[in-house]
Amino acid sequence: MANVEIEPWRRPGWAEHTQILLGSFRHWLGRDLLPRTGSAEEQARTLFEAPFVVVSHGTQADPILNYGNRTALELWEMDLETLLQTPSRLTAEPLYRDERARLLARTAEQGFVDDYQGIRVSRTGRRFRIERAIVWNLRDEVGSRVGQAATFSDWIELPERTP
Repeated sequence: MANVEIEPWRRPGWAEHTQILLGSFRHWLGRDLLPRTGSAEEQARTLFEAPFVVVSHGTQADPILNYGNRTALELWEMDLETLLQTPSRLTAEPLYRDERARLLARTAEQGFVDDYQGIRVSRTGRRFRIERAIVWNLRDEVGSRVGQAATFSDWIELPERTP
């Protein structure tokens, strides 16, 4: 299990980024990812503790992950500090990175994709296939693109790849 600091939702900027995640999801999909009750900090805590994966990355040329909830940290076998320094391409095996790049380009063009499946790899090399993932563009309060995010609750463990 990943080592998680006690209350990451209290980190500077965490609640604000959560609002971008939730607001962008509502913008593109016309529904909420989770109930929008309570304060921004309470919503940040609820999303961090959700039983489904939520991850996001920024807009760099080689985007770095900038959010992962507890379920994502456990699935990718990372602590938060490691995740926040990881290029998002490293969450996919090298063989599947072209497929992932096509998904992100399609998402950038359409705003969101709600039918994605693909193979991912944890920090320790454990392989899993994600099913029925939603990937969406992140927009700030003025509508500028600030990254992309993904959520899913279904994955299947895969056997180790043989050399």
